[in-house]
Amino acid sequence: MSNRMGMLLAGVFAAVLLCSLALFTVDQRERAIVFQLGEVKEVITTPGLHFKWPLIQNVRYFDARILTLDTPDAERYITSEKKNLLVDSFVKWQINDFRQYYISIGDEAQAQTRISQTVNATLREEFGKHTVHEVVSEDRNEIMKTVRDRANLDAKKIGVEIIDVRLKRVDLPQEVSESVYKRMDAERKSVANQLRSEGSGEAERIRAEADKEREVIIANAYKDAQRIKGEGDAKASAIYAQAFGQNTEFYAFYRSLEAYRSSFKNRTDVLVLEPTSEFFKYLKGAGKSGK
Repeated sequence: MSNRMGMLLAGVFAAVLLCSLALFTVDQRERAIVFQLGEVKEVITTPGLHFKWPLIQNVRYFDARILTLDTPDAERYITSEKKNLLVDSFVKWQINDFRQYYISIGDEAQAQTRISQTVNATLREEFGKHTVHEVVSEDRNEIMKTVRDRANLDAKKIGVEIIDVRLKRVDLPQEVSESVYKRMDAERKSVANQLRSEGSGEAERIRAEADKEREVIIANAYKDAQRIKGEGDAKASAIYAQAFGQNTEFYAFYRSLEAYRSSFKNRTDVLVLEPTSEFFKYLKGAGKSGK
């Protein structure tokens, strides 16, 4: 009885072991290649549970997602103007022919090295055909499209598709940046000085016009004031003449009082006149009417 139980357990263990060796799963993010005695037997592209012959077949998995090749250091390129540029780029790529990929490369590190060399060579050639302005302007998209298409021709040979090639950063070398900065600084200072000069000239013109307008306003105001004052004086004189014309004696008396008030305003005032002067006409007769 115990022998049968042992044989049964051994059979179950053997069946489990056989299933573990014969069954394998493929994730939706990857693809698998089944090898039989070292040769490619089948490429599994559908995710799920699959079968292989134990011992004589083995499976190798490959990433089916879009991968990123990001260069750690910026590369130096020369433009058509013979100017150096430091360019930091990255590549999006994906395996589309897993059988060809394994036969040609078989390893992701080697694939990235091959792609990096191809892209760098294409970028170097394309940058040599364009100016700095074209590289950093809207023409850059067209340049990157050309680089992607040309790099893709070589990538197809190893079962890879280049999805996109992009530039993260385009800089001038340090020594060139300093000279460019100095030139830009000198140009900006020249423009600033020109603008200041033009502003000073415009300010002087505005001040001159304002001063001229001020003098004209003051002159017109003075002329109007003198005219109004003259009209007022003439009207006052007419009123005085009309008022005092009704009684000339009273007018003479009033004018004499005004003269007395002005002449004897201060105690220190001195007036030298003859006693018989007409100026004392009304002072001589003061108090006679009271007697």
